[in-house]
Amino acid sequence: MSLPKREVEELRPWVERTVKKVLGFSEPTVVTAALHCVGKGLDKRKTIDQLRPFLEDSAGGFVERLFEALEESRSSRGSKGSGDKNRKRELKIKQMMEAATKQIEERKKQLSFTSPVSSLDGSRLLGAAGASSVAPSQAASFMNDAIEKARKAAELQARIQSQLSVKPGILGALGNTGPHNLVALANLHAMGIAPPKVEIKEVNKPTPLILDDKGRTVDATGKEIELTHRMPTLKANIRAVKREQFRQQLKEKPGDDLESTSYFDNRVLITPAQRTRRGFRFHEPGRFEKIAQRVRTKAQLERLQNEISQAAKKTGIQASTKLALIAPKKEIGDGDVPSIEWWDSFILPSNIPFKPETKFDNLEFFGVTNLVEHPTQMRPPVDTDKPVTLGVYLTKKEQKKLRRQTRREGQKEVQEKVRLGLMPPPEPKVRISNLMRVLGTEAVQDPTKVEAHVRAQMAKRQKAHEEANAARKLSTEQRKEKKVKKLKEDLTNGVHIAVYRIRNLTNPAKKFKVEANANQLYLTGTVVLHRDVNLVVVEGGPKSQKKFKKLMMHRIKWVEHSSKRDDPDVDDDTKRNNKCWLIWEGTAKDRSYGEMKFKQCPTESMAREHFKKHGTEHYWDLALSHSVLDGTDD
Repeated sequence: MSLPKREVEELRPWVERTVKKVLGFSEPTVVTAALHCVGKGLDKRKTIDQLRPFLEDSAGGFVERLFEALEESRSSRGSKGSGDKNRKRELKIKQMMEAATKQIEERKKQLSFTSPVSSLDGSRLLGAAGASSVAPSQAASFMNDAIEKARKAAELQARIQSQLSVKPGILGALGNTGPHNLVALANLHAMGIAPPKVEIKEVNKPTPLILDDKGRTVDATGKEIELTHRMPTLKANIRAVKREQFRQQLKEKPGDDLESTSYFDNRVLITPAQRTRRGFRFHEPGRFEKIAQRVRTKAQLERLQNEISQAAKKTGIQASTKLALIAPKKEIGDGDVPSIEWWDSFILPSNIPFKPETKFDNLEFFGVTNLVEHPTQMRPPVDTDKPVTLGVYLTKKEQKKLRRQTRREGQKEVQEKVRLGLMPPPEPKVRISNLMRVLGTEAVQDPTKVEAHVRAQMAKRQKAHEEANAARKLSTEQRKEKKVKKLKEDLTNGVHIAVYRIRNLTNPAKKFKVEANANQLYLTGTVVLHRDVNLVVVEGGPKSQKKFKKLMMHRIKWVEHSSKRDDPDVDDDTKRNNKCWLIWEGTAKDRSYGEMKFKQCPTESMAREHFKKHGTEHYWDLALSHSVLDGTDD
């Protein structure tokens, strides 16, 4: 697990002490590399691989000691007792080093060294004043060991420096070792030990960039040179270069050598790889202003037409104009007899005068030929080939006879089981009325006991009867499902549709009756509210349609009396003459509407658009023509 920078800095003293214990001297390069591995959270094996270029064979022992010191440092931060032990151990090591240093100095004096000795680094030469004297043979052995350790340390430092010089980027900016290596080499020179020779490989440095006054790259002699371009090494850059090269190849046109090959087809057009850039296409000034002015004019015209139609509807002009559209045009007076009827004018030529002596044998009639057009025979959408079977109903006498036969067969089966010993014989059915006849002498001996036994049997039979009834009884959910199933009819053979027209449907009570009954009978459809043309369309089964028709034509009293809840805009004459008409009923293959909903349509176009959305605009056309004819009759 990686450690934050603050904790790594706290571990630096312990790592330095571990390096001193393993190597015998302080080496900042190894300390930095070890801290780098510990900070990244590497395990022992990866840490050994990272430090092997510096320490070679001693890397394993160093990493073991390093992780031991790391554990000790972590434990020392947790408890004070462990910190005291570490301080005692350090003090003991310090005393031993001071004693060894003093003995080395005495041995050097005996061997007549000329230069003052400072063989080890300044942190170890502390000069203990109160050290005890050592025998000459023991001092000579200490001196030899110290010289051997110093030589090994110098060789190790030189090897580390050579590795860093060969691989300058192995630790980045952390590879600067400082003046400690110079101190070690000076100590070896003072002790008369030759430092080891290590060959340092030259590192290829980039040539300095020299530019002349024109900005060209030149060498030291002033000769113009061309720099080598460095190729990308990252995968993304390599892909980008390859992509650019591929685009250049696509842009290049095929040469003449391609046309000379047998695989070249002149008929195939070579399209460029990239789409040609389209230029801007600006609109002409004032275009959108014209469109806005056209929309405003159209809206104003529609508003004016609505106002005119509402005014014409109140005065009765609209009904007469619509009736005029249906009726043929009259070109003669009321008392004159036309020479030709208006329905014949479509097939007779108009440029020939018709007289009693006109012969029609040589005339060409429009749309009339010697061919007979037979209508296409189509099967009805809901017709089924299954034969209709009528149910067989029995009379009361036949039902009783069938019941007797069924009970007799059941009793015979029970008697056979009793005779074979498969079930015990049933107890005699004793009642208070046949008590003496069934039991006989037992009833005479102890009548109270026998009566209690008989009453217990009667209670048992009554309880069994009630339990059987309760078991057969339907639950609340089952009763509800049965009722819904009875109301929801089978519509596979077609949906029955009825269209009603009501003159005035503003009363909320009548609206509620229409909607509630349609939902209770599981009918679908729509109610469109328009002045004088209130249309109710319902879809469902034949039984539901029969009940809803009875509601609309008989049960609801459409003639209203004035009340506070009525619409004030509706006149009293409309309320008094309110009526409901069944203008069409038939069948269709599928339903066209969902749940019964009300739709307020102030204009005829809006109402027809609502029906057209469901594919039933002919309902509205039929109701509108019915209202026009009804208005002319009034």
